[in-house]
Amino acid sequence: MPNSTFPTEFLLLPFADTRKLQLLHFGLFLGIYLAALLGNGLILTAVACDHCLHTPMYFFLLNLALLDLGTITTTVPKAMANFLWDTRTISYAGCATQVFMFVVFITAEFFLLTIMAYDRYIAICKPLHYGTIMTSRTCVNMAAAVWGSTFLYAMLHTANTFSLPLCQGNALDQFFCEIPQILKLSCSDAYLREVGILMLSVLIAFGCFVFLVLSYVEIFRAVLKIPSQQGRHKAFSMCLPHLAVVSLFISTAFFAYLKPPFMSSSSLNLLLAVLYSVLPPAVNPLIYSMRNEELKDALWKVMTGCLSEAIYYLSSSTYHS
Repeated sequence: MPNSTFPTEFLLLPFADTRKLQLLHFGLFLGIYLAALLGNGLILTAVACDHCLHTPMYFFLLNLALLDLGTITTTVPKAMANFLWDTRTISYAGCATQVFMFVVFITAEFFLLTIMAYDRYIAICKPLHYGTIMTSRTCVNMAAAVWGSTFLYAMLHTANTFSLPLCQGNALDQFFCEIPQILKLSCSDAYLREVGILMLSVLIAFGCFVFLVLSYVEIFRAVLKIPSQQGRHKAFSMCLPHLAVVSLFISTAFFAYLKPPFMSSSSLNLLLAVLYSVLPPAVNPLIYSMRNEELKDALWKVMTGCLSEAIYYLSSSTYHS
């Protein structure tokens, strides 16, 4: 490769060298992907179809399900194709698209989780003002602000990253295209501009993290003041799923990007990437439905309705044949 160039393709990090392990990873990723599609698809259908779930909390949950589907669809299908066809290449345009979409979905998910914490804070700490603060218009505006700002943010990152000439080869130390791995291939001083943007992003993320922590400190203080055990149980049931999702997302993502250099290795990078980009979209629907009776009832209605329609369709087909 020339001293400074824009490659036509990138080489992704393989999970395994042997064919049997590649097919095993294909099966594992396929199972996780199908679980994510099923779980998030059921949540989308339940929230959209059940009028009892047309509240701010479930509106944001619907957006979270969309983001989870986008996150896992951005990375996993390409990885499965590489496992199946025993290849590790991705085109330059495909890599840029993957970076753009991944930044959109991951950033939007973090902002949305922050908004969901604010929603829980208002619902528990200021219940009398909840209806006037969290109106339908306010919720739609907040969701639109998240989607719009993250699209602009991702465009800035992607354009800046892929304008850098590369002189360290075209092999990425990750199973999907990721900005830090691409920056490692650049030998131009221009990469410092992208590092500056990343540092600003870290500061914004830290601000959101502080807001999340302070929100939950106030929430738990308010919950512990509730006199009845049933009231405390209901309040915790509203907050604990969101707190579990936030903890899983932040702990894995922060450790992946802020871990000490001496802990960096290809196998650890792969494991952490799976933990923060592949596992949460599949696990989040399960976390949210475990302690939420309203959502469980709505999901049960969706599943029984689909089953009834399938049985009716099969019986009608059999009768006509």
